[in-house]
Amino acid sequence: MSGPATSTRVLITVMTYPHPSETYTELVCTAGVTEAGEWVRLYPIDYRYRPPEQKFRKYQWIELELEARGAGNDSRAESRRPRLDTIRLLGRPLSADQNWLARREIIEKLPVWTLNQLRDRHDQDRKAGRPQISLGVVKPTRILDVEIEPTSGDWKPEWKAMLSQGVLFEDPPKEIRKLPFTWKYVFQCADSGDDTHRAMNEDWEIGVLYWKEVQRLGSPERAAESVRQKCLQMVGDDRDPRFFMGTVFPYNTWIVLGVFWPARESQPRLFPL
Repeated sequence: MSGPATSTRVLITVMTYPHPSETYTELVCTAGVTEAGEWVRLYPIDYRYRPPEQKFRKYQWIELELEARGAGNDSRAESRRPRLDTIRLLGRPLSADQNWLARREIIEKLPVWTLNQLRDRHDQDRKAGRPQISLGVVKPTRILDVEIEPTSGDWKPEWKAMLSQGVLFEDPPKEIRKLPFTWKYVFQCADSGDDTHRAMNEDWEIGVLYWKEVQRLGSPERAAESVRQKCLQMVGDDRDPRFFMGTVFPYNTWIVLGVFWPARESQPRLFPL
């Protein structure tokens, strides 16, 4: 039974590549920041099956009703179950003009963590019996590489069978092409010492770019390398990147859900509190 819900305004910052779901056919990991500057994960959202008037974009404010907890056994601290029929778009996505000024006014006020700090806090929450932190902004101090790793070229048989059935009234079912590669950022944070972190980038835009590059270049390997170069460009010396990171439920495994990558400025900008 659904619990009470609260109308909430959320700036969407994270949308990952679609993934099959036995319960919901497909899911897009979606997260954002409320007007109070708090992270929320909107789960579940079958984004591609939403009507056009509910198809939000990254850095767009939306308003919707959220239940106090996540769906099913998702007890992560930021997870909320959205009432999908209440989604309402609020204006256009925030502009990228003036070096992402409108976006930075919000994102740069959020707490910044190291990956080790997030992992430690997650473990502390678990041991204390609290809902575990599972979203946060990580500011890397060094980007060492982006690694390409091949994966299985197809979904598991049970997922293929499920996807072929589609959704009620959806004819034909929407295809989810499985990405044959992953792209992992290799980086360090302020407290990494001699250690390095490796975290997959699961941003939807990376998957879309890969398929466009396959069509343009005619080679999966060349397309994968082109995506790698784009990932490196987003965190280059001329950029001031932050990673939007989240856990893979129910584990304390952190992945990159999106990259915030405005140009580096010579003078820090002071935003009003």
